[in-house]
Amino acid sequence: MTTEARINKHRAARWAALVVGAALLAGCASGPNANPADPFEPYNRSMTRFNDNLDKAVLKPVATAYRDVTPQPVRTGVGNFFANLGDAWSFVNNLLQLRGLEAYESMVRFSVNTVFGLGGLLDIASEAGIERHKQDFGLTLGRWGVPTGPYLVLPLLGPSTVRDTAALPVDFYVGDLVDYGGDVPLRNSFLGLRIIDKRASLLGATTVLDEAALDRYSFTRDVYLKLRGGADNTEGGKLPEDY
Repeated sequence: MTTEARINKHRAARWAALVVGAALLAGCASGPNANPADPFEPYNRSMTRFNDNLDKAVLKPVATAYRDVTPQPVRTGVGNFFANLGDAWSFVNNLLQLRGLEAYESMVRFSVNTVFGLGGLLDIASEAGIERHKQDFGLTLGRWGVPTGPYLVLPLLGPSTVRDTAALPVDFYVGDLVDYGGDVPLRNSFLGLRIIDKRASLLGATTVLDEAALDRYSFTRDVYLKLRGGADNTEGGKLPEDY
């Protein structure tokens, strides 16, 4: 890992700490009637508006253009490639959670798709019926009894919790194989492509959310907390593949 990459990681860790600190300060002024799961609601709603405005101005137009000009097979290959990298980190977290079968299947998925699926562009493992068990370090902490903590909206990254925010440095700096690339411009290009591809895959979902939810913020919060609270139990929960 380059010196520049290590410096960026330290900066990101400090940024995460500042975000949590700012939310804690904002939560102090949220009043006695605050939702117990969302004591930082004033801050969270403000950050949600910031993220939504940024999405409307930049991310959504770029993702829409990417979807419109990129053939579906290419987009599928890009999504498969990044999902395959995620299987490697899911293997580690399933192993840390002592989920033997899930760890084994995650390892097999990564190996099969990397070797026989052109580096992960083809999802051979799913065609063979090998299930994906998506996990991250926040859920590993939950597996061992760390509660989610309050809901927290992060700049650019969106919905999270205090526990998951604390786990982000591990997910980013240890579990993200893209970050291990030695060439900084190439690494940044991959990171940008992953963001655009993920946003493009969610274009339909956000349209439905805009039309269906009376209070988009509350709906997103409640679904997210249910997802994170349900997937970190001891009965073998996991994240959905499109998470």
